[in-house]
Amino acid sequence: MISQKTLKQQVVFFTSLRLVLNTPLRMVYPFLAYFAAGMNRDIGMISFAVGISMATSAAGPFVAPIADRRGRKVGMLIGTGIFLVGSVAASLFPGYATFFLAIMLGNLGNNIFIPALQAYLGAHVPYARRGFYLAMTELSWALSFVLMVPLAGLLIRHTTWVGPFIAVSILGGIMLLLLWLLIPSDAPQETQPLAILADIRKVLAYQPAVMGILMGTLFITGNEVVNIVFGVWMQDTFQLQIAALGAATVIIGISELGGEGLAALLADRLGKERTIAISLVLNALWVVTLPWLGKSLPGAFIWLFFFYLTFELAIISALPLMTEITPATRATMMALFIAFLSLGRAVGDLVAPWIYRGGFIMNAVVCVVLDLLALFFLSRIKMKRDSQIT
Repeated sequence: MISQKTLKQQVVFFTSLRLVLNTPLRMVYPFLAYFAAGMNRDIGMISFAVGISMATSAAGPFVAPIADRRGRKVGMLIGTGIFLVGSVAASLFPGYATFFLAIMLGNLGNNIFIPALQAYLGAHVPYARRGFYLAMTELSWALSFVLMVPLAGLLIRHTTWVGPFIAVSILGGIMLLLLWLLIPSDAPQETQPLAILADIRKVLAYQPAVMGILMGTLFITGNEVVNIVFGVWMQDTFQLQIAALGAATVIIGISELGGEGLAALLADRLGKERTIAISLVLNALWVVTLPWLGKSLPGAFIWLFFFYLTFELAIISALPLMTEITPATRATMMALFIAFLSLGRAVGDLVAPWIYRGGFIMNAVVCVVLDLLALFFLSRIKMKRDSQIT
């Protein structure tokens, strides 16, 4: 185990690095229409690019075993490097094809980096405190909305849609260098041969792992069905301009910070499963208030705030639970979990515009149904704390 001081310093660094990695994906959602206009494409084409990139990033589990066998630092370096290839390509050769590539490689890089990071923390932090430390690194997800996405909006407004990609390419290059220099190698003393398919099969043959994956996939799909069209809905309903949409992202980011803070506070104290269940129930109950709160702009902001708060509490509380299901193949487990989350997002991205034709309320109804299904699969996770795949 590393010292508490070193661990805290590393968590700050990892959170900062993830802040950069999260920005390209997060900025697409509120500014979907502006990216479409900048590339002379319709909204459906941008949504399609996001959806396909999510599906493509499911290749993460086929790279993640490298982190289990060669060291978690190696996995983090590979993920960051893949992310940089995409953002640099979009910066140097702007166009729909390189935008597509940047979003695709950004997702893939994230889906390789995050499991390696979570496995690294899983190896160095006791389960009783793991919820807190994982929640701290997840602050980057919300902070990217609070800090980085509004800045991306300013760059789009004063330059072009390429501006944010140039900025994250520079920051990403600096972070890659610091990762290489600051984080010690953690490769096992006796290097094991890669057994990618064998490790994946071990995880997928274990029922608690499958139930957890289904749970996460369902509730993140429900969130994405709302997430991908919320900016379009607010533009259609309240005629918001880019500055106001930037303000909406700050509100959502603050709500996600609140969810992550609550997860850090509650997940270890109440228990991971109980915290997830409470969050899913609250999210489903809150969604049904949309017909009343969605009639005014302040009400819409309030609705979005609590919708993202309850969702974030659920997803952050799920992460430490999933890290303990298969300790021997922790990076592979987390890569599969995150890959299926990406597939869930991909499904949400592809079907959300079609569902939106019936009105935003239909997107909310689908979200409620998926929340309840996720709650069912959560109840089916039965595992012993000392269980381990061998």
